[in-house]
Amino acid sequence: MYNRGCIVNSLVFLIIVFLPGVGHIIETIMILEDDHTATGKALWLVVIWALPFLGPFLYLMFGQHPVNRGRVMFGQAGY
Repeated sequence: MYNRGCIVNSLVFLIIVFLPGVGHIIETIMILEDDHTATGKALWLVVIWALPFLGPFLYLMFGQHPVNRGRVMFGQAGY
């Protein structure tokens, strides 16, 4: 699974809002690269293509698995 940061997700959201066709293609690629089962991928693809503005937003909010990293305390190196 690829680790996409907050900035990347924000940029994808803006593309989805202002260029829906391009945004749907980017979302499709993101779904196919993510670590979902074949059924999960198919369902997310149906959601984003059936619900033009709401579907991609739902995927960005709920469809991506969180990356499990340890907590980083302020003032400590994050490596």
